[in-house]
Amino acid sequence: MNEMLIRAGMNRRQFLSVLGGAAVAAGLSGMPTWARAAAPHTLPPLPYAENALEPVISAKTIGFHYGKHHKGYVDKLNELIAGTKFADMTLEQLIIATNDKAKVTPIFNNAAQTWNHTFYWNSLRPKGGGAPPAKLKQKIEASFGSQEACEKELAEAAVSQFASGWAWLVLVGDKLRVTKTPNADTPLTAGLKPLLTIDVWEHAYYLDYQNRRADYVNAVISKLLNWEFAAKNLG
Repeated sequence: MNEMLIRAGMNRRQFLSVLGGAAVAAGLSGMPTWARAAAPHTLPPLPYAENALEPVISAKTIGFHYGKHHKGYVDKLNELIAGTKFADMTLEQLIIATNDKAKVTPIFNNAAQTWNHTFYWNSLRPKGGGAPPAKLKQKIEASFGSQEACEKELAEAAVSQFASGWAWLVLVGDKLRVTKTPNADTPLTAGLKPLLTIDVWEHAYYLDYQNRRADYVNAVISKLLNWEFAAKNLG
């Protein structure tokens, strides 16, 4: 977390709810205000067909990743919060309320993984990559020197994240930064504003790339990154 601080949203009731909560944490203060749904939480629909990201990410991988892993986090979260004081909280409220609290770590892990995965699906799009929208491109160049330098730093963070985790492009003050988080951790708890993410848990790529994480990361950056989504989060 110290590294993150230093280096450094779903149906109107389902799809958008996961990415809302602008007033919950300081890191969301500048994000768009979307509708948020109360628990029980639901698995938001993918923003594209399961085969839409091929050949970079196969329909088989999406089927397991979204249909098993993401769904599993949602189902487990609802089981854990049923009948508790957390039952009516939004995902963002749950993440903030349970962060760094040992007794409710399972709730944090499943809430954060639900949020992270929804953010990840939206960070990708068919025929992605290319040049970001003008405002975001200017911010990237002001922060990193060039889009190429930004992409290189993002790739390095994703490839070097030990074991499971995430690489993020975030806004810190008026500058963009790249950071990485392990396991279910998210920039939200550090007051950072996420713009996009790359999932580097093995289930995100192993069926397609086996141990070649770098190949997966580079393909995602060059062919799937949804710069328009990042630009909307920038505001």
